Amino acid sequence: MKHILLTGATGFLGSHLLEALLTQGYKVTILKRSTSDTWRISHLLERISAFDVDQVKVEEAFKAEKVDVVIHTACSYGRHGQSTHEVVETNLLFALKVLDAAIFFNTDTFFNTDTFFNTDTLLPKYLNAYSLSKKHFTEWLKQRSQTIKVVNLKLEHMYGPKDDQTKFIPWLIGQLEQGVSRIPLTEGSQQRDFIYIDDVVSAYLLALQKADQLPEYTELDLGTGELTSVRDFASSIFTVYKSLNSSTTTQLGFGDVPMRDGEMMTVEVDNSALKRLGWCAITQKTDGIKKLFKVAQ
Repeated sequence: MKHILLTGATGFLGSHLLEALLTQGYKVTILKRSTSDTWRISHLLERISAFDVDQVKVEEAFKAEKVDVVIHTACSYGRHGQSTHEVVETNLLFALKVLDAAIFFNTDTFFNTDTFFNTDTLLPKYLNAYSLSKKHFTEWLKQRSQTIKVVNLKLEHMYGPKDDQTKFIPWLIGQLEQGVSRIPLTEGSQQRDFIYIDDVVSAYLLALQKADQLPEYTELDLGTGELTSVRDFASSIFTVYKSLNSSTTTQLGFGDVPMRDGEMMTVEVDNSALKRLGWCAITQKTDGIKKLFKVAQ
């Protein structure tokens, strides 16, 4: 079974991937910081090797044992007040360190993750720094794909348990559970592709299994292929919440918040390449939302 080096394992996507990889029998090493909050993966730490990149060089993880595949999910959106150079340090410079080490130590495949959370009402002013730094790294990946196979997964709006509370869906649920009288929202006409975390993980696992069949550089759009307005998705969350808490008096304040300048009103998702590999999303929207409240309770 292959040895996987996983970055971002303490985050939302990375923690779900780590659990799935271990369940599948992969050997996993993670890169993290000594200060990383490991609450999402505390029950898994005894089953993995971990290197703190603020204390040792990235190369040490590759020297310890041959790495077959890197799955890179670590990133910074700037949500917590990081400066532009800090966002770039994570999204570009750290990513390049991992890529360079993977190439030097003859790693077979590098999985990269591009994520876009365009529905977040709480997105920071550093969104452009995030987008630009990720775009620059993608260009480096294309250039380096002559020396290492690259699979670039472009994710739509993931949701599921253990997500960051500053993101739109957990924030909305938090507002409902706090019983606020009215939740300020945009008019919600933006169209997005909402995909449940289990379906995201299944796509990674399938691409990992079939990496040998892929060309030197592959981009895979990872979404359900179906667009839903933010208003409809938020209303579905509210409907499920009311079914569990019939006495709620909270109102959804659609239109209370103006649209951001430059707001993307729709997205284009072409998941045909993933479907050709045999993947499809199986979690229905209502089922995924119910799982959020099931965990919360």
